[in-house]
Amino acid sequence: MTHLSVNINKVATLRNARGGNIPDVQLFAVDCERFGAEGITVHPRPDQRHITYRDVELLRPLVKTELNIEGYPTEEFIKLVISNRADQVTLVPDEPGQLTSDHGWNTIQHKDFLKKIIRRFHEAGIRTSIFVDAEPEMIKHALDTGTERVELYTESYARDYEKNRAKAIEPFMRAAEVAFRVGIGLNAGHDLNLNNLQFFKMNIAGLLEVSIGHALISEALYYGIENVIQMYRRQLM
Repeated sequence: MTHLSVNINKVATLRNARGGNIPDVQLFAVDCERFGAEGITVHPRPDQRHITYRDVELLRPLVKTELNIEGYPTEEFIKLVISNRADQVTLVPDEPGQLTSDHGWNTIQHKDFLKKIIRRFHEAGIRTSIFVDAEPEMIKHALDTGTERVELYTESYARDYEKNRAKAIEPFMRAAEVAFRVGIGLNAGHDLNLNNLQFFKMNIAGLLEVSIGHALISEALYYGIENVIQMYRRQLM
């Protein structure tokens, strides 16, 4: 069974656009778990333009499944993850002002850096995952950092799925084979959605977890708007 971790960053983006506490990020996380999500993912960025550090503090006692905190390992980020006892930390090589993650770590070039960071998380009892492209060499060298898992960056699969899904999935199948062979756990995320997720899951052996945010929240607007409109109409009868 592959676990679904819901990334709630976009809920915080909507809240921050208006100010106040609508939608309620913490309540949304609790409800996601109640509806069946097996984890909650947040990615607090340095400018805190969506999930804030305070959100993380408020979420920690509420999340009962798995709290996965993503981010670039600045000293401030490391302290946030450790002080809030994340169940998993996913390390991404993002620049401070980056709109969204768009590439994985070069685990050869940054191996020593990642080793030091991961050691600190392990000392705090926190499982680590490294965001990587679907390249066998990056996965092989990720093992040397001490990480328990890698998260495959799936944007290219999602982009090419409609054109040729068999070709789009090939590098990810090879990556999964390497991960299995070297004994590293496998997560995945980025642009996975209701249209392309099942095929990905069917073809990627040993997939432990997917983290989905933007698509899931967008699809909730489509599939939930009819019900909400009817709820409002009933108030006006």
